[in-house]
Amino acid sequence: MEIVVRAAIAFVILWLVTRAAGRSTLGELSSFELILFVVLGDLVQQGITMEDRSLTGNLLAVLTMIVLAVILSYANMRWPKVGKITLGRPIVLVRDGIIDRRALNGERIGLDELSMLARQAGIEKYSSIRLAILESSGKVSFFTQEAEAKP
Repeated sequence: MEIVVRAAIAFVILWLVTRAAGRSTLGELSSFELILFVVLGDLVQQGITMEDRSLTGNLLAVLTMIVLAVILSYANMRWPKVGKITLGRPIVLVRDGIIDRRALNGERIGLDELSMLARQAGIEKYSSIRLAILESSGKVSFFTQEAEAKP
């Protein structure tokens, strides 16, 4: 039972860490960040199972994490307010060519990163962006003036 409690505590802490890391960070991980999260997972596993190296102990910890993830997923689907808390809301970064610097700062996104994402979407100028939204997944969706004009 101690492993289940430790796994539940670790689940909550990992959720908080990933929320604190920010959406843009989780959208596309650098090599270092990927390694950091893998090492973090290993360290958390050691804290959950402590000296228990048995297959039963490890499976119990994994099962607890999976059950909690399924419960959270169901809660997000069943109660939209829970989803807004756990997943976050989409955030408008650019509206009608005007950059919302407060939103960029709040999500720790630099102008260089926003420019790179716009170029990857085939956008040359901010003025052609009708709407740029940072989705809950960490991806940025761009809607251009030209797309609005098409029938």
